[in-house]
Amino acid sequence: MRINSYKDLKVYQKAYTESVKLHKETFKLPQQEQYELGSQLRRASKSIALNIAEGFSRNASLKDFKRFLVMALGSCEEVQVILDYLYDLGYMDENIYKQYVEAYKQIGKMLVKMKQEWK
Repeated sequence: MRINSYKDLKVYQKAYTESVKLHKETFKLPQQEQYELGSQLRRASKSIALNIAEGFSRNASLKDFKRFLVMALGSCEEVQVILDYLYDLGYMDENIYKQYVEAYKQIGKMLVKMKQEWK
């Protein structure tokens, strides 16, 4: 399959979809957390798809694209830490927490694999 756009990348598709779901989820938080952890979570989750898109779309060197993948991976880890905070503070149901943790672990694995495979 030929990749013509970042939108063709499965990791982008998953990161984007999960970010939209997580964005909506943050508005269920208590108001004070919507502006603190919720805002940070929204930015970090969006950053994954944004870095994939920016790195792919710049017609940059492979080295530069991989740098954007590393930044996306860092944001993925940031999301997981914030999810831990939300769960440990009692703001997130265990089942929802586990779903998001699993989704972002998958995204992280996809980013690592992509970084290794793109030569």
